Amino acid sequence: MLKVGGVLVCLLIVGLDVAAGILGFQAEVAQNKVNHLRLWIFECRDPSHDAFKLGAAAAALLVLAHIIANLLGGCMCICSQDELSRASPNRQLSVACLVFTWIILAVGLSMLVIGTWSNHKSKASCGFTHHHFLSIGGILCFVHGLFCVAYYVSSNAAACEEGKYGA
Repeated sequence: MLKVGGVLVCLLIVGLDVAAGILGFQAEVAQNKVNHLRLWIFECRDPSHDAFKLGAAAAALLVLAHIIANLLGGCMCICSQDELSRASPNRQLSVACLVFTWIILAVGLSMLVIGTWSNHKSKASCGFTHHHFLSIGGILCFVHGLFCVAYYVSSNAAACEEGKYGA
């Protein structure tokens, strides 16, 4: 039953991250449909309410996928270099994937929030372009899904090795 549950959790994480990525791309498309005037790195454009909603939904799904992966993946803490060198390969992989998921979350969520925030105003604004932030955030959602699944699988494999779960 643990294997079926693990597959369902992985599918849930991937599904949330894929949905977040698709919403990020749709937000980029909605943002590009509004009127804008661009001169080098400066841009004047009307905000897109649809892009704002889609970007906010993408950010929320990314955070939800991250929370689920971290809660269900367990805690694979390694506090010292000596402990890391003595850890099993599954545990080392788990910690590496955990670090990468946090980095990807920070960068991807930042991109989505910057792209979304640029569409929250009620009237046109001028300033630096926020071009492609939503689509880059969407791409990072897909990458986040891969690392979250790798983290979940490796942390459960490490837990089984250590006897925390019954085989």
